[in-house]
Amino acid sequence: MPLAVQLADALRAAAAAGQLRSGDRLPSTRMLAAHLGVSRTVTAAAYEQLHAEGWIDGRHGSGTFVTTTPPGARARPAPAPLQEPRQDDVVHLVPGAAWAEGLDRAAWRRAWRAAADEPPLILPRRAGLPSFRAAVAEHLLRHRGLVVPDESERRDPVLATAGTTAAVTELAHAVLRPGDRVAVEEPGYQRAVGAFRAAGMEVVGVPVDSDGLVVAAVPDRVRAVFCSPAHQYPLGGRMPAARRVELVARARAEGWLVIEDDYDGELRYDVAPLPLLAALAPDVVVHLGTTSKILSPVLGVGWMVAPPPVAAAVLAHRERTGTSPAPAGQRVLVAMARHGDLGRHLRRLRRELAARRAFVVDALTSAGLPVLGDDAGAHLLVPVPSAEAERRVAEAGAAHGLRLDVLGRHYSGTPDRHGIPVGYTAPTRAQLRAAVPVLVDLLRSAR
Repeated sequence: MPLAVQLADALRAAAAAGQLRSGDRLPSTRMLAAHLGVSRTVTAAAYEQLHAEGWIDGRHGSGTFVTTTPPGARARPAPAPLQEPRQDDVVHLVPGAAWAEGLDRAAWRRAWRAAADEPPLILPRRAGLPSFRAAVAEHLLRHRGLVVPDESERRDPVLATAGTTAAVTELAHAVLRPGDRVAVEEPGYQRAVGAFRAAGMEVVGVPVDSDGLVVAAVPDRVRAVFCSPAHQYPLGGRMPAARRVELVARARAEGWLVIEDDYDGELRYDVAPLPLLAALAPDVVVHLGTTSKILSPVLGVGWMVAPPPVAAAVLAHRERTGTSPAPAGQRVLVAMARHGDLGRHLRRLRRELAARRAFVVDALTSAGLPVLGDDAGAHLLVPVPSAEAERRVAEAGAAHGLRLDVLGRHYSGTPDRHGIPVGYTAPTRAQLRAAVPVLVDLLRSAR
């Protein structure tokens, strides 16, 4: 059988099998001939035959397209469009979200364009981009009161990270060893608990009261203590000066490494943001920060300020494993800081969240509901009597289009208290105004 006939038959068969369908563009006769290793005369003759039969059509300047598929051809299903699930009907009142609505979109676009204008990297930057580390040092000085020594005094004072959980994972593998005991707040940040356990650590829960981690309850023979002293997650208390001094004293005396999770330390509304533990004891404290709460998790970046031996161990771990924090988000943060957009956003963020918190607290307390948590951050806690009450409130909230969290989810052991952590950053103002009265009714019923 002539090659041109074979080719025409094969194209018809492809259409009948659903591999080609109406509207598909075919390769040029020259490209197809090169691909099949035949003369262009063969491909041209096959196309002429199919054109004469009405299966294909040539469009000047555009190419050759399938116009009709044979009767009985199997339809090839079109790929489903990639899209985010619809969230329009759900109001998220869970803690941990960013205030994406308040980002200045012009500044956001400008920062991404500036990041794209930078030349591609040839080699990975294990410690992070120098410009990012300098921007973080400036941010910590202006907004957290931490003076970071320059690199002439201390090697790699700031390391870029991929966020808090990623940093905890690196510390678990680079500094700690399988079997080490690690103390964590109970209730506390369960992703950190998961990271430690995945690395083979023995995790010990330490109780938390209105002043944060109970230092006296930290057991002996621990290698590290993970805590959130500026705004305890999820109860919302702050660690007072006396307890901070007690924590540092025990850390130095017993050889602990204190891992300070400062996930939203910039967000305080009654007084200036509280000083960092890392400023009090840089020799035993690893400070962790993130952009996921103050900007957006889209950036996927954070930072670590650690004692020199810890920073060196993390860098050595990155060299061994070939891992580095992604530079794209670092460049965006640098651009926002360079143009003053980061500082302006933080000022807007504090004003907006202070007003939102006041609105939510007023609605809850006016209804006789207790509220726990300092005047800070992006969430508060409403106690409820039992785990069953937590479940009922969450289920009733879902029925009303509210996504709610429960305090029991933040325990690694058996919960000893119950409540509904309420976040107020994710909704729009209109959504928050409509959702809070519904939430108040549900909580009153639960109590």
